[in-house]
Amino acid sequence: MKITVLVDNNTIIDNYYQGEPAVCYYIEDNGTNILFDVGYTDLFIKNAKALNINLADISTIVLSHGHNDHTRGLKYLINNGSLHDAKLIAHPDVFYPRIENGIEIGSPLSEKKVAKVIDLDLRSTPVQVSTNILFLGEIPSSCEFERRKAFGLISKGDGEHEDYIMDDSAIVYKGNNGLFIITGCSHSGICNIIEYAKTVCNDNRIAGVIGGFHLFDVSERLKHTIEYFIENDIKELYPCHCVSFMAKAEIHKHIPIHEVGVGLTIEIA
Repeated sequence: MKITVLVDNNTIIDNYYQGEPAVCYYIEDNGTNILFDVGYTDLFIKNAKALNINLADISTIVLSHGHNDHTRGLKYLINNGSLHDAKLIAHPDVFYPRIENGIEIGSPLSEKKVAKVIDLDLRSTPVQVSTNILFLGEIPSSCEFERRKAFGLISKGDGEHEDYIMDDSAIVYKGNNGLFIITGCSHSGICNIIEYAKTVCNDNRIAGVIGGFHLFDVSERLKHTIEYFIENDIKELYPCHCVSFMAKAEIHKHIPIHEVGVGLTIEIA
């Protein structure tokens, strides 16, 4: 598997691409080309062009959850006309309207509008994305220190509710050395995600993790998260997007972490 970072908060020094506070990864696995999240603007399209990546080769788009820093770029991809025969995989809640402090933070496109131009596979259960990659679906809570917290409101057919971001999911690559987890924001808890990946894939070996861990403060939760990483012998960590400098620095004291930015390429066997 090969991962190329098309959008992240950061850029890699001496690689002249552009960043924004969002996520988009281009993933290649045995002839299947996947776009994991689509950023906030059309920046992923510009960066892909600069990296000589042809987005017309995409066969599958996977959305980690419905917040607009992971979904808003979809409207530019649709307007760009690059979708062709691609399909989109996500949780059924992904296109519902969301509000936080009076600001719309959900996908600007409705499910109905997206379904007109791309085949949708909206599900809460795991599904195979490519030869070695699996979409996890809805993540159960198994770690006591990662209880879900509401973030804003979500509007469904029966009205507005506190949003526990039940659509927050991830994908997992089943490699020779174990599982490699790819996340968007980990609102459902990075350790909950890893635990579920281990269960679904029947493999307790965790080769690495890349993505947002939604960790900002040096707290008891971060302490337990680091302990979990150590207990599971996770050596390759790529925290980015929604992980603060303080949280990264604290993790780095115990486990060396990798820098992430637009243009980074990772190859996993």
